[in-house]
Amino acid sequence: MEDIKTGSVVMSTQGRDKGMFFVVVNVDVKKGYVYLADGGMRKLNAPKRKNLKHVSNSGTVLNNIADKFNTGKKVFDSEVKSALRQFNQQSNVGESK
Repeated sequence: MEDIKTGSVVMSTQGRDKGMFFVVVNVDVKKGYVYLADGGMRKLNAPKRKNLKHVSNSGTVLNNIADKFNTGKKVFDSEVKSALRQFNQQSNVGESK
């Protein structure tokens, strides 16, 4: 799971949010947790703490959001929500072919 970093898109594999995509807001490698937000139900000011074992990395990093997190710029919930919506649409297009 070392490839999961801030800005990565991950899917929850356990819990009531199973099957949903989130953006990684922060990674706590020592304790084995990631902090997730989707801009809708889970806002950036109250991210979901999730065990690393309970998420699956999609392999996609939202670079514009990751850059903002890493440089300390303000990231808005609407940006996260929009980026995840685009990601979902792109992944659904790939499945239908």
